Amino acid sequence: MAIITNQQGSVLMNRRELLLSGVALASAAIVGKVQAADGHEHHHQHGGAVNTDLTAATSDCIQKGQVCLSHCLTLLGQGDKEMAACAQSVNQMLAVCSALQQLASQESHYLKSQAKIAMDICKECEDECKKHADKHDACKACMDSCAACYKECKKIAA
Repeated sequence: MAIITNQQGSVLMNRRELLLSGVALASAAIVGKVQAADGHEHHHQHGGAVNTDLTAATSDCIQKGQVCLSHCLTLLGQGDKEMAACAQSVNQMLAVCSALQQLASQESHYLKSQAKIAMDICKECEDECKKHADKHDACKACMDSCAACYKECKKIAA
């Protein structure tokens, strides 16, 4: 029996496990085709995408915020203490927007109250990043994404 290992010598999977996994996958595919052919396919009724604009805005804000925070931390490490407030506001925005994104995708009844909180934090982050936007592209991108997220939050919080 052949055993597959990685560079550190840890066992990843033996040949038997690999073959059984392949057989299980093939069986699942065959069952799916048979059910579809027999008309026993299970259909879910979905109402469509929910809060797509808010979810997209929070996703962009999170992505741009992570880049900005990393940039701020690098500059802080180099002794640029001017970036401390920016890093702190971005860090808070990341926490709130992550929660907001989850609540939006779940259609939570807490969404409206979380959107109100996110509005304040996104505005604060936007204002803080604006101080550095002319010198740092990461801050400008974060500032713009926070402004867009603020607008989407306002629609939900109203």
